[in-house]
Amino acid sequence: MVIKLGLIGKTNTGKTTFFNSATLSSAEISSYPFTTKSALTGTANAITLCVHPEFKVIDNPNNSKCINDWRYIPIELIDLPGLIKDAWKGKGLGNQFLSIAAQSDALLHVVDASGGIDSSGKITEIGAGDPISDFADIEEELVMWYLKILEGNRDKVSKLIKSGSGMIPSIADLYRGIGVTNNHVEETLYETNLTEKDFDNFNMDDGKRFATYLRKISKPTLIVANKMDVEGAEKNFDRLRERYNDSIVIPVSGDSEFTLRRAEQKGLIKYSPGSEQFEIIEHEKLNEKQLNALNLIQKGIMGEYMRTGVQFAINIAVFKLLKMNSVYPVADEKNLSDKKGRVLPDLILLKDGATIRDLAREIHTDLTKGLLYGKDLRYNLRLPIDYQIRDRDVISLVSAAKK
Repeated sequence: MVIKLGLIGKTNTGKTTFFNSATLSSAEISSYPFTTKSALTGTANAITLCVHPEFKVIDNPNNSKCINDWRYIPIELIDLPGLIKDAWKGKGLGNQFLSIAAQSDALLHVVDASGGIDSSGKITEIGAGDPISDFADIEEELVMWYLKILEGNRDKVSKLIKSGSGMIPSIADLYRGIGVTNNHVEETLYETNLTEKDFDNFNMDDGKRFATYLRKISKPTLIVANKMDVEGAEKNFDRLRERYNDSIVIPVSGDSEFTLRRAEQKGLIKYSPGSEQFEIIEHEKLNEKQLNALNLIQKGIMGEYMRTGVQFAINIAVFKLLKMNSVYPVADEKNLSDKKGRVLPDLILLKDGATIRDLAREIHTDLTKGLLYGKDLRYNLRLPIDYQIRDRDVISLVSAAKK
């Protein structure tokens, strides 16, 4: 399963710069509304420390890369068109946006922390805009989209409930296409005190509360406070953290990351995505303007926030928001290799709570047939098939067929 992260936000917040810096793409960047007229898809990476040094082996990665002891796990990053007011009604590129956002496992909501855009997403004087309102505007569009799905299918849900299907699966069925599960609906009904209320008696307030909570848990969202390299952004970053204290807010400079990634690509500096430092290795090839830009990044961004934040935001979304654990399945427990002799070839991301059985299913559905147990190769322990896998486990699967 490839994880999909969707970049959302108003126009001119720097979504495409974030996308370009994370994927090393060169998508068009402009101040015109809807420069991104259709979703851009690229490959970024979630990064985690590799286990091969711990096991004192040299690995041969297959589905990921290992660079300086760090595993780079491919994920799909989607830059979605900017939203406008009433997008949920289909205005602007609303329908296209919402249909693609539905496919994302988590959302990175990019706001302009410098306050450099107005309420419609147009460039304005720095500090004149309000990133708190910008976030709320987009959030409202998503909630109204969820509410529209519920309200537009009341008769259908009512009939299913009366036929004996039950309220939870009947409602969940409406949202299956956007990754909503029965558990999501059950939790939402409980947290909004609607479990015992007859569905036919849900009023608009009930529906709005339901849609708000369901959207929150089914599409976990990270706030990306972008343009932290612009003077005055720090105050808005603090305001965002205070106002949305139940969300994770990451300080980011997409421009700085893009500059570093391009310089690294050209061999001018030594830099790894997400690193807290970089090293200039071709000093004589840099002009005064480039040196000044790198100096500003080093002092103004890394000196203040440790990192540019782009890679950090992706890692937080994958490992904190989505609660993914990295697991290394191997066929040969002695050599930690697959059947082709590749050492620690694959890293698989599994949701927290996933079991040995889930790991087998992820590798190949046939592996679940005759599955006997798993073996933890770090501690040489036999694990039952309902054992919940932990981050950085190295596991071999034992089945009746294998024996």
